[in-house]
Amino acid sequence: MILLPGQTFELGFFSPGNSKNRYIGIWFKRTPDLVVCVANRNSPLTDSFGEFIISNNSNQLVLLNRSKTVVWSSNSSERVAKSPVAKLLDSGNLVLRDNENQNTEHYLWESFDYPSNTLLAGMTLGWDLTSGFEQYLTAWKSDDDP
Repeated sequence: MILLPGQTFELGFFSPGNSKNRYIGIWFKRTPDLVVCVANRNSPLTDSFGEFIISNNSNQLVLLNRSKTVVWSSNSSERVAKSPVAKLLDSGNLVLRDNENQNTEHYLWESFDYPSNTLLAGMTLGWDLTSGFEQYLTAWKSDDDP
């Protein structure tokens, strides 16, 4: 779990409700039951092991299971980063960027492009006319299954 003092959000592994499946999520620090983003909602980990890393060769965030199989990854970016870093912003947006480029328009990937069931300030919904990408909210299937 990433705990940032004074921050509003946390990032880490969680199991919703009575589920034994594990997910990577972002939630409000003071209300941990209020998960605002789920990365691997369609491919949960089935045990307590998981590695969330930055891939050295693809500039992607990657979730590996116990057998080192990729169960989730962020979308590829055409941009290349010499020094990719992931950062959870005060807004709740998890971004992957080049440590040498602080420009917000040059994120390699950002979680705000993939909203779950909660709309946070700074997120957009609808069609991105530049990329052709559609952004929409998706309800959880149940309390145990995001």
